[in-house]
Amino acid sequence: MNKHLIATALAAAFLGAPFAATAGEAELLARIDKMAAELEQLKAELKASVKKTEAVEQRQQALASAPPPAAARVSAPVSLAAVEVPSAPATVFGAYGEINYNRPSKNASGAQADVRRAVIGIEHRFDPKTKMVAEFEWEHAVVSADDKGEAEVEQLYVEREFGNGLRSKVGLYLIPMGLLNTNHEPTAYYGVERNFVETAIIPSTWREVGVSLSGDTANGLSWDTGVTTGFDLGKWDAAGSDGRESPLGSIHQEGQQAKSRDLSVHAALNWRGVPGLLVGGAIFTGKAGHKADGFTANDARVTMVDLHTRYTPGRWDLSALYARGQISNTEALNETLAGNPTPVPQSFAGWYTQAAYRLLQAGDYTLSPFARYEQFNTARSYAAVPQGLGVAASPDEKVTTVGANLKVGEGVVLKADYQWFKEDKSRDRLNLGMGFAY
Repeated sequence: MNKHLIATALAAAFLGAPFAATAGEAELLARIDKMAAELEQLKAELKASVKKTEAVEQRQQALASAPPPAAARVSAPVSLAAVEVPSAPATVFGAYGEINYNRPSKNASGAQADVRRAVIGIEHRFDPKTKMVAEFEWEHAVVSADDKGEAEVEQLYVEREFGNGLRSKVGLYLIPMGLLNTNHEPTAYYGVERNFVETAIIPSTWREVGVSLSGDTANGLSWDTGVTTGFDLGKWDAAGSDGRESPLGSIHQEGQQAKSRDLSVHAALNWRGVPGLLVGGAIFTGKAGHKADGFTANDARVTMVDLHTRYTPGRWDLSALYARGQISNTEALNETLAGNPTPVPQSFAGWYTQAAYRLLQAGDYTLSPFARYEQFNTARSYAAVPQGLGVAASPDEKVTTVGANLKVGEGVVLKADYQWFKEDKSRDRLNLGMGFAY
């Protein structure tokens, strides 16, 4: 009974945790500490319950051995096998959200507050090995034909575990690339805004429809590979600025009637063989033309690679990441786009390094100052075109961010930081934010 109840309590605690991939390693460690405390309390309650049950059984045995009065009836002893142990809930709800304030230093009239996103997550376990995960997101508070808000399904997949660390998922899921894409809740990263490298270069939150197979090994190695939908280069808007802000973000399909003539493949490898250390990388590649009639870039291929590491010794949280993307065979397409400000880039890349320190921990409050330096370019190079038709490559933007996260309990964070831009100084700004996740 003791082992059964403890195992059930642990299962309930894990199932009650935020839905898939909702926290980083530091937050998981905090949850483990809390679960250990709850387990000790559970043991004490279990011990008291066992003593009470033993006393009841002794009294019942005494009553059963004594001759009953003529007209008296003694109820049957209570069997321990009949005691119902509460099972873990089959369906668990979670959520995260954030509200941010941005104030440009050069243009105070451009200050704005925004309900950046609100997300509701649902995880339903059909049986111990099969579960469904869904996330529904609203951005910028109001969604209508005349507003900038969006409503979207961020994840929707079914996962099956096969044992020995092997599992598979089918549906709309996050591509396992970088540090942010699969751990993007406001409590899981430093700074009010998500870093530029993992939004402008890696288009977080990046998800595709497909099937994947993943596994873990005893030596701390985990792998993930799959076949999914990819990008649609036919969506490229050479007259707009979306492609300059994020090349892949402007042509992703997000599972919305996604063109699937050309499929893509991905693979990721991560190693956690040393406590507190993560080292990994990923690759994603696939054609993006889909054999569309009259399209001049049907052989164009999108490839994205990243290398990342994170180390959390003691109070420190150190991380670094490099990402590079490429769109090949775009020469003929860019000739048709001549005269527009945003042709299709051949390459785009970026990197960052970040250090955070848990300076103060008092009760439910944890203060962690941090600093991040990142360098990125969404148009590092273009494929060769006839002289006079091309556009010059952009210089690398360099951004320094300094600030702090204040965690309140396990699920709430208050953030403040300031960002300096090397190339476009008009973007220098103060950021304030509040986020939560559970």
